[in-house]
Amino acid sequence: MTIDNDNLLNSILESLDRIEYVSPEDIPDIELYMDQVTTLMDSRLRSTARYPGEDKILTKTMINNYAKNDLLPPPVRKKYSKEHVLLLIFIYYYKGILSISDIQTLLKPVTDRFFRCGESFGLEEIYREAFGLERQQIEALKADVAEKFRVAQQTFEDAPEDSRDFLKKFAFICTLSFDVYVKKLMIEKMVDQLTGEQVKQGAQKKSHTSDPA
Repeated sequence: MTIDNDNLLNSILESLDRIEYVSPEDIPDIELYMDQVTTLMDSRLRSTARYPGEDKILTKTMINNYAKNDLLPPPVRKKYSKEHVLLLIFIYYYKGILSISDIQTLLKPVTDRFFRCGESFGLEEIYREAFGLERQQIEALKADVAEKFRVAQQTFEDAPEDSRDFLKKFAFICTLSFDVYVKKLMIEKMVDQLTGEQVKQGAQKKSHTSDPA
């Protein structure tokens, strides 16, 4: 493995360490106006952007579209609660791999049951549990990436020397891409199952309400 490749792997692993977890304590307990929400999201998630100096983390148009597509409950008097922000963080991470309808399938049961539910177990507890699991997976993910990189470095030994380094990187990208592809298929399969369950539950509720007394 060359020094250049060592640096590449170290850079990738270090980028995983820089993935920022937004703690519920980082979010104000007061209601925020739209501009305050976009500023908060930008300050907390800027490091995750591909082009930090150019990419928009969240815009007013995005938030309005999320509300229009029933991904986000409407604000109260144009103000957004802490729970709104937690939902926006879920949406931010999902939107890179899932369609709007798939995100809606995932979040609708959560918002229906736990958004402003007034109980001890609510949306904040769900957020803590879900993102706590993700933080625990970082070391395992780093080990998996390092192993995929090691395997990729053993490929294309017989390729022309002037193309060998590129092809090894190409093999590494292919391996990571296949991993993402398979996991995306798994997620979509589970979302489809949830969709079927929700349709069934909706039909049952409709049947019960239409039954004569």
